Amino acid sequence: MNSEFLAILEFWEREKGISKDVLVAAVEEALLSAAKKAVGPARELRCVINPKSGDINAFAKLIVSDKVVSKHDQISLTEARRKKADAQIGEEMEVEVTPTGFGRIAAQYAKQALMQQVRRAEKKLIYEEFKDRTGDIVSGTVRRFERSDVIIDLGKYEALLPNRERVPTEEYQVGERLRCFVKAVEETIHGPEIILSRADPNFVIKLFLLEVSEIHDGTVEIKGIAREPGFRTKLAVHSRDGKVDPVGACVGLRGQRVKNIVRELNNEKVDIIKWDTNIKPFVTAALAPAILKSVTVDEAGHRLNILVSEDQLSLAIGKRGQNARLTSKLTGWQVDIDAEVVAASGFDEKVAQAVKAFSAIPGISAEQAGVLVNAGFHSFEDLLQAEVGDLSEIPQIGEQAAAIVEAARAEAGRRSLPVAETAS
Repeated sequence: MNSEFLAILEFWEREKGISKDVLVAAVEEALLSAAKKAVGPARELRCVINPKSGDINAFAKLIVSDKVVSKHDQISLTEARRKKADAQIGEEMEVEVTPTGFGRIAAQYAKQALMQQVRRAEKKLIYEEFKDRTGDIVSGTVRRFERSDVIIDLGKYEALLPNRERVPTEEYQVGERLRCFVKAVEETIHGPEIILSRADPNFVIKLFLLEVSEIHDGTVEIKGIAREPGFRTKLAVHSRDGKVDPVGACVGLRGQRVKNIVRELNNEKVDIIKWDTNIKPFVTAALAPAILKSVTVDEAGHRLNILVSEDQLSLAIGKRGQNARLTSKLTGWQVDIDAEVVAASGFDEKVAQAVKAFSAIPGISAEQAGVLVNAGFHSFEDLLQAEVGDLSEIPQIGEQAAAIVEAARAEAGRRSLPVAETAS
């Protein structure tokens, strides 16, 4: 049992980085409860674990007495001198009081106390190691699931990827390797807990910081970010050096830098936008590739009223309003997008115009013009292509068909238009 106990101590020292001396001291203190049950209320009782052999021994400080009244507090002079030849009455002596079989009983207590101490020490180490690592990216393995939360094994410690910090489009498997953003180290009733995130916008910022050297050295600055995890991110960047293109630096040669980040984000779309102090070019770049007709700035209401052509409206707004919503978050302005209203003649107006044009031809009445338009003849050219047989089939035209065809030919002659040959 003692060798097994030592092996446990060595295991925790190796795996968790907790000093064996710290564990031994904690267990020795915990063993007092076991010793008091086995030995009794001995005076100044203490337990010691031999770190080499693993033997557990109990000691008490007894007073040398001529007559022993309480064996828990006193030791006879004769017994004392067997242990120490010059012992004197009234002297305090530390005497081993380990009962037979105490090692087995104490080992059980020790294991329980050890596990408690390991948990306490581990939590303390977690806090000490991670309290200054908030904002870092760590790599770990999916260990298990607790409801919809994910437990990530970071090696020595376990961390929590809560459901609220998961990307909704991602599914994780036990054993899968993940990179996560250390969002916080929280103190809970169970001790410190490492909270990870893959949905936080700062995760994307940190990835760019690691991937783009110009951001790392401060040449390129990230001015803003708007993200809908798993779907799309908009990043506004600015260069402090006029010779450095901030967007090009983030994209990288042949797009390699941004490709690496998109791969880490499981193909989440990333738009990199050049930041501008002037809101009009800034919002124009943010809504690209949609083409804007006009941008009206309402300074008082902090709103942008944007007009686009009708065919650009869905592109500007984006799927479920995502493009407009992210642009609003990125710029900090309320963005309202509307389609430009183009004045167009309605159907009824076009019909009226066609009737008027036909009735202006000598030989065609207004009533006949209305019948012709309703029959599908909407232009003078349509009428010139018609044959007598085609018009005679129209109930309201009938025998008047030949006269109408002749009237149309005569008008074509006046306009010098070619007339199609018609079958007799």
